[in-house]
Amino acid sequence: MDIGTISMVLLLGLMVLLAIGMPLGFASAILAVLVLVMKFEPTLLSNPFTFGEGVLTGRPGSGPLNILAQKIYGLLTDYVLISIPLFIFMAALLERSGIAKDMYSSLNVWLNRTRGGIAIVTSIMAVIMAAMSGIIGGEVVLLGLIALPQMLRLGYNQNLAIGTICASGCLGTMIPPSIVLIIYGLITETSIKALFTASFLPGFMLASFIIIYIIIRTQLNPSHAPLPEPVEGEPQGREKLMLFLAFLSRLVSGFAIFFFLRVLFFEFSGQNASNTGADIRFGTMDYAPWFGGAVVITLLLSYFVFGRERSRLGWKMGKGLVPPIIIIGVVLGSIYMGITGITEAAGMGAVAVLVMSALRGEASFDLVWDSLMRTLKSTGTIIWVTIGAAALAGAYTIAGGPVFVADLVVGSDLPSMGIILMMMLILLFMGAFMDWVGIVLLIIPVFLPIVQRLPLEEIGLLGELNPRHVAIWFGVVFCMNMQVSFLSPPFGPAAFYLKSVAPAHISLTDIFKGFLPFICIQLVALSVLLIYPPIVSILLP
Repeated sequence: MDIGTISMVLLLGLMVLLAIGMPLGFASAILAVLVLVMKFEPTLLSNPFTFGEGVLTGRPGSGPLNILAQKIYGLLTDYVLISIPLFIFMAALLERSGIAKDMYSSLNVWLNRTRGGIAIVTSIMAVIMAAMSGIIGGEVVLLGLIALPQMLRLGYNQNLAIGTICASGCLGTMIPPSIVLIIYGLITETSIKALFTASFLPGFMLASFIIIYIIIRTQLNPSHAPLPEPVEGEPQGREKLMLFLAFLSRLVSGFAIFFFLRVLFFEFSGQNASNTGADIRFGTMDYAPWFGGAVVITLLLSYFVFGRERSRLGWKMGKGLVPPIIIIGVVLGSIYMGITGITEAAGMGAVAVLVMSALRGEASFDLVWDSLMRTLKSTGTIIWVTIGAAALAGAYTIAGGPVFVADLVVGSDLPSMGIILMMMLILLFMGAFMDWVGIVLLIIPVFLPIVQRLPLEEIGLLGELNPRHVAIWFGVVFCMNMQVSFLSPPFGPAAFYLKSVAPAHISLTDIFKGFLPFICIQLVALSVLLIYPPIVSILLP
């Protein structure tokens, strides 16, 4: 059977199976078998009694089925895949411990007298949580539990509150360590560390767009974000700024002391002398004067400029930010300082959260057990979808599907940007109905080879993309598409996450209505990536 007919049957079959409610993993697996049968042994469809006589079933353990089994086995045994349950476990621990609540309280202290401050705090908190675990669903739920009641109590516009929580809560798709980027890297064999580095600027660009929108909207219409009543004795204006600077001084002092001791450890333990390769990053004696100087300067500022009492009070107001900063340092710092890989960093982050929960007196058997159960359920869902979608993608590849689609698209009269825009529309449409795991496993293996065959000078409108960064750029663009899909009706998962913890009077219609301006913001960020692709190369070597 020709690949064109197989492609049409595959598309229609996927739509029908998903429409009747079959889980994506099982639907994909069934279609994978159907694709192989149509390509290599179509006689089975008309006469099932010929089983065992064709290319597909004649020699078990060989042929297309063997290639497919090797592909699935290779994907499931990839070491980096272990990082996914570890990041989910870390997010579950964060959600159930008081670390996130204390972080919200500390951020709120500094911005509570700013117009729209609670919404801005929510966005900043979402960025920090995204940088800790890269999980989306738990973040939206947690922000819904902590921030939504407070914004509604203060009289914030309901649509603004809902949109801020869900749009900010989905930033884990873009900001490292994003699980979406990890899966994309595994499927396309792209460096996950490079994907993390490339997504930094677009991720923080999107977060800044959300915050700027909140500021402009609340300044133009102050009734959307009323200021809370001032608390008697609460520091105001310049005094609050001085307290914040005093807190930062203590924080920088602590990190400078840590790095200074780290340099001394590497020097006196002989590890610097025995290192014959690249120098230990920030671990040689060349850095000792810088770290030592930072310690001295920050201590002088704390005790002689800000004063001991102000430094103590500033630390008390801001100490809820310290555990999240440490966790981010453990996870991302260990990756970018060359200490560990992605998987080990995920494990270190999970241990760091568990240790901090224990130090805070919050660790318990129930906390760990509930977190493990949630990890098991989430990981099981991802793995089953991965198996089914990988089987379908592999079967379609063996049948020659990607080459067929690539020749069809590249051979058309569409310009390169027209082809890319068509892909964006397909991704946005699929994202409204299908889980991101299925999209990355089914669609990306077809789309990426097409993008790699396009002339580089025709990708984007400004600047030229580095040839080595095409797969990385498309991965970041894909993640930005998935940002939109999390808010897109009718099945945007962020809406259902928030609905599970929202007050009864807030309906799904209200939630999707609150999404509209934030979807526009996400589309603006996506447009920036399409217009100026080299933005992903700025931080890459």
